[in-house]
Formats: sequence, C-alpha cells, structure tokens
Amino acid sequence: MKSRNPLYFAGIDLGSTMTKVVIIDEGEVIRARVESHTGAEHRRLANKVMEQALEQANLPFAEITYVVATGYGRINVPFADSQITELTCHARGVSSLFPSVRTALDIGGQDAKGLKIRDGKLIDFVMNDKCAAGTGRFLEVIAKALGLRLEELGSISLKSTNKVNISNTCTIFAQQEVVSRLSDGVPLEDVVAGLHEAIASRTVGMLKRLKIEPDVVFTGGVAKNSGVVKAVRENLGSEILVPDDPLISGALGAALLGKELTLKALEKGESVQKKERRLTEVTFFNQES
Repeated sequence: MKSRNPLYFAGIDLGSTMTKVVIIDEGEVIRARVESHTGAEHRRLANKVMEQALEQANLPFAEITYVVATGYGRINVPFADSQITELTCHARGVSSLFPSVRTALDIGGQDAKGLKIRDGKLIDFVMNDKCAAGTGRFLEVIAKALGLRLEELGSISLKSTNKVNISNTCTIFAQQEVVSRLSDGVPLEDVVAGLHEAIASRTVGMLKRLKIEPDVVFTGGVAKNSGVVKAVRENLGSEILVPDDPLISGALGAALLGKELTLKALEKGESVQKKERRLTEVTFFNQES
C-alpha cells in the first residue's frame, strides 16, 4: 500500500482581543501553539501569527493540509480553507481536553459564553456579547484604574478575608464604585475579590439558563485569573475544571475539525478543497463585539 505524506492541521481563532493558532498532526499531538494580543480596535495581521506557529512547528506552510478559521475575525483569513463558528470549534476543543465535559463556561475579552456539550458536539448555548460587564475587558479597565497589571488581580483577591459587594455591573459605574470603596478605607484585596464575585455571579447566573451538568469546564482568558476561578467555583457550589492553557480551546477545536473534514474526504476518495498556501497581509474589518 502506497504511503502518503504526514498530515498537519491548523486552527486560527481570531478573538476580539487575542489571536490564537494551534497546529496539530494526524495523531492530534499539538505541534505549535501561539497566542498574541490583537486588541479590541487594532487587529494584527493573521499571517504574522501563523508564521510564528509554523516556525515553532518547524513546518513550511505548504505542508499544512487544512486550515480552519474561527472567532470574530474568521472571515478575514484569506488562507483559511473554511470558516467554522467559534461555538462549534470551542465545543470540539474543550471536549478533546476533557471528554467528560457537559457544560462549559468561556469568558473572553468581550463576551461570556455558556455551552452544553454532548459527545464533543454543541447542543445548546447562552451568550452575553452586548455588555463588557463580566468579561476580560471589564477587568482590564478596573485594573488600569487601580494602577495594577491585569495578571496581579487574581493573587491579590485570594488574600481577601471580607470581600465587599460591588453592586454596579456597568464598567464605568463599577469603576467609580471601586474608587469610592477604596477611599472609604476598604482593603484593596477585599475590593478586588468583590469584583471577581460580581463577575462570577453574573456569568454563573447566565450559565444556569442551560441547566448546569457536571463536568463543568472553565476556559477563556479570564480563566487564567485564580480569583475569578475561585469565585466561579463558589457560585456553582461544585468543582470546575480549568485547562492548563485556557485560551486555545477554540483554535484547537478548529484544527481538530479540519482534520475530521480532511479524513472524511480521503475516506470517500474525494479531493480536499483548500486554498493556495501563501501568507498575504490582510487588513481586518473593524467589528464591534
């Protein structure tokens, strides 16, 4: 039987604030993963991130069998062979990391999503993409107002012994409330813990519309914040699972779906329709999220 060349698959997830690329081989081993800030307003070029992933994987672009783009900016990837919605890709990626997942919570830069998953497939979802409250952007604004780095918030809040109630969910009013609490002499760690509690309460409330079933997996950039993870766990009243790298679920799912599409075509003896393997610069559309 004639052997064929090894197959490699790439998933690129262009989110509102982060761009992620994952390259896997046919055995689903991750050969490269790249995460890069895109920002809410100025989107970086898709080809730059792909170039970094190819260098990490030590592969020429011509050897990538199939590329799937997902996320807000998926239509802006000219070298992608297909585009698949972020919800579908995320469900596939999360279930590959945790096959027992039934419910997933993803909190990204500008939205929060709840997913019901069965056998790696999305069966229902809820989403908040109309308001920054309860998202990474919310935390970013508050951290800046406090003169802190975003990465510091988690460890600071874990020192809290008496978290305060932050009643405002609007980013601007919450920022004013935080400053007011601090001027009243409330310890910083109690204020930050109150912020995390406000986020957890809001997002878990959204998630409950799906009828939560274990195992529950928490992903997205906000899942890197240990204070929010603790608050979500307490609001759920049960354990949650967090991937080692909670940012790559969508990109990983996109790569895995690319592999499935390719193998199905090969099994049927069909040719795989794919774009020319050439990286070209592309200007992203300015999309609201």
